[in-house]
Amino acid sequence: MPKGIRRNYDENFKTKVVLETLKEQKTLSQLSSEFGLHANQISDWKKQVITGLPGLFGTKKESVSEDIQEELTAPLYQQIGQLKVENDFLKKKLHKNS
Repeated sequence: MPKGIRRNYDENFKTKVVLETLKEQKTLSQLSSEFGLHANQISDWKKQVITGLPGLFGTKKESVSEDIQEELTAPLYQQIGQLKVENDFLKKKLHKNS
């Protein structure tokens, strides 16, 4: 017997399903038949949202990973170094010409 095709759902669809679940206007079985999902899948998505909510209200420094922060700051440090070298060079030229 062949296995079923694994479906991938986009973020918009998952958000729509979880929001309907959080409204609690329909039962889990009604939502699963409406969206064509297993009730366990809907429950798993709901748990993911509920556990991730506290992180949304944290400070921005906590939400930015170290890799992304390093990626953003590395070019800035390089530019600062280049400007410092150019500034020192111009200072030396100014003192020689004076």
